[in-house]
Amino acid sequence: MTGSSNESLKKIEEISRELKSALHQYPNFPQEGILFEDFLPIFRSPDLFNKMIIAFKLHIDEKFKGKTIDYVVGLESRGFLFGPTLALALDAGFVPIRKKGKLPGKTFKANFSKEYGEDYFEIQKEAIPDGSNVLVVDDILATGGSAEAAGRLVLACDANLMGFLFVMELDFLNGRDKLQASSFTLLRGQPESLKEGKEQ
Repeated sequence: MTGSSNESLKKIEEISRELKSALHQYPNFPQEGILFEDFLPIFRSPDLFNKMIIAFKLHIDEKFKGKTIDYVVGLESRGFLFGPTLALALDAGFVPIRKKGKLPGKTFKANFSKEYGEDYFEIQKEAIPDGSNVLVVDDILATGGSAEAAGRLVLACDANLMGFLFVMELDFLNGRDKLQASSFTLLRGQPESLKEGKEQ
């Protein structure tokens, strides 16, 4: 690993520790036995929000050296919180993926499973030109169903799916195994109590 890569990794780890310390924990939310980690306090601090974007950009610069990211695609709804800001930092466009029926014009649709049934994501067909380099962003990677559906939509646009970015990940659910490209998570390692709660 080069010196530059080492410096970037150290900076990302430093920022990750600072962001992790800002999270708020809520026991037994949204149901008994689950320890919910809320990352919304990051957005209340301009300094922390900026550092989060810097950490993502450092990873992207190292991972995709010499390649241009043309679009950042954010999933409804928390991917909208930081996706546009990251897109600006990369000098890229931002494209939303929304629930069925929310977007005008012709769309591509992709289904995904939820705890109680099925839902659909859509993307506008004209939103991403063929051959564009695209990153997909969302807040949390859990089972991977919604992110995988987003990946299918990007591929339906004949774009290059470069990777996925998440703020947090529930490692024990192995969601990244479903994804069509590499993934990066800024804040890793959820408490064991959260795992136990999710599996009850």
